[in-house]
Amino acid sequence: MTLTLFYDGFCPLCVAEMRKLRSYDNKQCLRFEDIQATDFVDRFPELDPETLNRRIYGQLEDGSMISGLDVTYLAWKLVGKGWVYAPLRWPVIRWLADAVYLFFARYRYQISFLLTGKKRCTPCENTMCDLPVSPPKQSSGKTKTKRACASSAASDL
Repeated sequence: MTLTLFYDGFCPLCVAEMRKLRSYDNKQCLRFEDIQATDFVDRFPELDPETLNRRIYGQLEDGSMISGLDVTYLAWKLVGKGWVYAPLRWPVIRWLADAVYLFFARYRYQISFLLTGKKRCTPCENTMCDLPVSPPKQSSGKTKTKRACASSAASDL
């Protein structure tokens, strides 16, 4: 399974998390797409950047979209660290975790400033250059990398 992450490249905390995920992504299960990239709309005309900017979104191999902590949990699960976020998906905790995440997503620039001293990143002054645009999707069947990523990870959402 591969997951395409649509993240906010202007958000210092978001970029830091993407960098950390990339460092753990040994099987190359994740694709990273910065919604703030100048060519994003040209490459993804079917997606609305304004909607994507409200929270993190992910696209599964079948084209379906997931958002919020479901994306975070699945991304970390695909890199072998899902146990860290698993409690946030438990039924008793899920509703509260989702509410807290929505608060974070809405005020992420202010929270970033409080935690890092930096409210926003600017392209290539931050770490966006460390996260190159993902390669185009492969159209010729499954590859060894995709088989290595295959799991029932999405079924846990």
